[in-house]
Amino acid sequence: MEFVFFIVGFVLLVTSAESIIRGASAIAIRLGLPEILVGLTLLSIGTSLPELLVNIMANINGNADLAIGNVLGSNIANILLVLGCAAIVRPLPLRDATLFSEVPFSLSAAFLVGFLANAALFRDESGLAISRIDGLILVLFFLIFLVYIFQVWGDQHESVKEVLEHEESLPKSLLFILAGSVGLTLGAKWVVDGALAMSALLGMSESFVGLTIVAVGTSLPELATCMVAARRGNTDLVIGNAIGSNIFNLLWVLGLGALIRPMPFDVVSNTDITMIVASSALLLLAVAIGRKYLVDRIEGTIFVVSYLIYLGVLVERG
Repeated sequence: MEFVFFIVGFVLLVTSAESIIRGASAIAIRLGLPEILVGLTLLSIGTSLPELLVNIMANINGNADLAIGNVLGSNIANILLVLGCAAIVRPLPLRDATLFSEVPFSLSAAFLVGFLANAALFRDESGLAISRIDGLILVLFFLIFLVYIFQVWGDQHESVKEVLEHEESLPKSLLFILAGSVGLTLGAKWVVDGALAMSALLGMSESFVGLTIVAVGTSLPELATCMVAARRGNTDLVIGNAIGSNIFNLLWVLGLGALIRPMPFDVVSNTDITMIVASSALLLLAVAIGRKYLVDRIEGTIFVVSYLIYLGVLVERG
């Protein structure tokens, strides 16, 4: 039954996140918010809710490896898989502010998590962990990011293009958000329970399950949203959603999880943090060597192939 709930939980996570995105996007359309701002905030937070709920559920249960693996694996998938697939559908242009501010901020967040998780090495303490103080630092940096985003993009006059088939009324939009929130809570619990049962039955580590199966599953909202947005030409939403989700995952999801309960950190997870940094560097490299500020279809294919190679490495690592 755990496996049945695992599959149902994933379906519920994706559909619930889509419901929240639909409601939030409709509200954004009514408010006339800039497309890049919607991608960096509303959509990135909405599509990262599965990671947040899975992280909290897993951490409360004492399964920190699953929680951390889910966040790190999702961030790698967001750049290599999500942006890669979206770029194959339609080349993705990057704005100056995104290239020189948001992407470096995402890189800095990865370095910050790596430093805080390994801080015990510099204090001659036994055991690595993301402590409550570390969690508070991460959350504070997330709030700084939000302030920066609204200062940079809040005064833009280019409103979001409609990405929904029909613009919903305000009460209906709020109902979508409420229903999605309830569904996310149930879905997250079932996914965590199923993932733990799967790791125990198949002899896989919780970290491996979090980095692969759960990470890809919780990244499905980002993938679905970005594919639709790319097909409809909303490329700012694609870039903003992927980069914003990564920052949200590292600073808010891990930070809030650590505030609730300190999270033991396995030293092997440093490899996955390095992979996040390498993925962001690959994004910058693709823009630098290709057409100006553009991720084209060839580079998108390279991203996807790189992700498949990474999955192969994870399987070898076990």
